[in-house]
Amino acid sequence: MCGIVGLFLKNRALEPQLGGMTATMLGTMCDRGPDSAGFAIYGSGDDGHIKITVRASAPDYDFAKLAEAVSHEIESHIDCEPHGNHAVMTVVEDKAANAEEALQRLGGEEIELFGRGTRMEIFKDIGRPNKVADRFHLDQMSGSHAVGHTRMATESAVNAAGAHPFSTGVDQCLVHNGSLSNYNALRRELQRKGMTFQTKNDTEVASVYLTWRMQQGASLGEALESSLEDLDGFYTFVVGTENGFGVLRDPIACKPAVLAETDDYVAFGSEYRALAALPGIENAKVWEPEPATVYFWERS
Repeated sequence: MCGIVGLFLKNRALEPQLGGMTATMLGTMCDRGPDSAGFAIYGSGDDGHIKITVRASAPDYDFAKLAEAVSHEIESHIDCEPHGNHAVMTVVEDKAANAEEALQRLGGEEIELFGRGTRMEIFKDIGRPNKVADRFHLDQMSGSHAVGHTRMATESAVNAAGAHPFSTGVDQCLVHNGSLSNYNALRRELQRKGMTFQTKNDTEVASVYLTWRMQQGASLGEALESSLEDLDGFYTFVVGTENGFGVLRDPIACKPAVLAETDDYVAFGSEYRALAALPGIENAKVWEPEPATVYFWERS
């Protein structure tokens, strides 16, 4: 079943409230996906640094020690900001690839890398969505936009790695409601093309597919349009990027989806009740996104 929420703020004065608004929306979707949840927040950042979000299997993992070891390994300082069993590691951009390799090697099986980007931070874990949001203090986070997901696992295990969002590109992530029927065949095809995977989740296949298309020169919008031909099944995708977010439903559009827009924000929910507590929702333009149509909102 699963639930998706997304919020893009047009009014910059609302940025300190982004986390609180997103947490309320995510909590409303608990019964659509009670086994795990996750969210991506697009907050502050600068072009010279990359933030890498990592998760540890142990709740008391010593992230500072790992950051120190990686800093020594790559001969460049890493800032470490712990968030419970997650941490955001910030490194200069030209050392980011080295840092990712060192984090995976030195962290071993105790560490998972969930995403990287100039502004994007990803947090996801098992448990009821409202509890996951509380665990990472989502209500205290600020930024320009966010996407979130509540998962009811169907095709892969209930674990943090299988939770959404999935990120396989810089500052880009994907959440998905629905089911893909040809994802195993598509995974094998993408593996033959040199792409790699971390889970058995069908959503990761969709995320890797978009990344692969963009590596071939397509824009994100073009990659999403190509997915209408290459991905079989029923689905709603919400994609986060550094500057905004987009929505795509499959050609049948049997999964529920609602968009609302005001002068202050654009909001997405799998159901209207996810949007009902937003300020000014009574004056919003509310509609159901059309099938097989790519929608995007970005900051200029």
